[in-house]
Amino acid sequence: MLGFSFIVLACALWAVDTLIRYPLAGQMSASSIVFYEHLLLSVIFSVVFFKAFSAFKHIKFNHIISFVIIGMLGSALATLAFTRAFMFLNPSIVIILQKFQPVIAVSLAAFVLKEKVNKYFMLWAFVSLVGAVLISYEDLLNIVNSESQLSELFFHDGAALGYILVMFTIFGWGAATVFGKKLTLEGYSNEQIMAGRFLFGLLAMVPFYFIDNTFFTHNVEVYSKVSLMVLLSGLLAMYLYYMGLRRTSARSATLAEMFFPFMAVIVNWLFLDARLTAIQMFGGGILLLGSLVIQLKKY
Repeated sequence: MLGFSFIVLACALWAVDTLIRYPLAGQMSASSIVFYEHLLLSVIFSVVFFKAFSAFKHIKFNHIISFVIIGMLGSALATLAFTRAFMFLNPSIVIILQKFQPVIAVSLAAFVLKEKVNKYFMLWAFVSLVGAVLISYEDLLNIVNSESQLSELFFHDGAALGYILVMFTIFGWGAATVFGKKLTLEGYSNEQIMAGRFLFGLLAMVPFYFIDNTFFTHNVEVYSKVSLMVLLSGLLAMYLYYMGLRRTSARSATLAEMFFPFMAVIVNWLFLDARLTAIQMFGGGILLLGSLVIQLKKY
């Protein structure tokens, strides 16, 4: 239960992060945001947690692959892909499809980590997934009530690229959970995993420096917001996340991650006076029930 709680708490911090991130997206490009995040976090770890990099002196090749997956693929490129997908697909479709990330994570956990998946886990994981979808039911309503014909909504020009980007995101984030867990099992500390994640993520973002000519052209206010975001969701939330991942299975961790949209709804209700509907509360209850049964029964 402790590991599950840490991840849910990390989700709460990621939800608070959206209060800064979404307005910031109107002031700078997505690649700039992701680049600055990884740059600042790499600097923080090289200065404050410099001992964490000692683990890379004699690193094994298969460990490098794991860091590439959690850093380059999951932390950097998947985040960019998710942002870009909104340009080609209805946002509601992107958000709903992203809910299927646990399918990838659970499958990879069974293949890579040999985590056993029994029928009871599958049943309660499905219950949790239903709860997560209900939390975002307004996205379903937006799709149903769209004035566009379904063929235009799902199969318009550029839709194929949007689906590819979403699938890349789902795979990247799901793989990052599994290989992050793999690194904890191989003896890496939270600080070492985070140092590798941010460093490899930064390396993945370097090419975008030469593509996006807006880098390092923003004012002090923008950089201060990015810095706050880095400390909140990059440093504190990720530390809590890996504290939780260390104490629970990858398949259970990916279900706990589904609390992010529910936490985002609550944050919007508390800080932005957004309405919290009965259906969303019901969905949150179902998600909590399914996740707790899996944790308590250790499925």
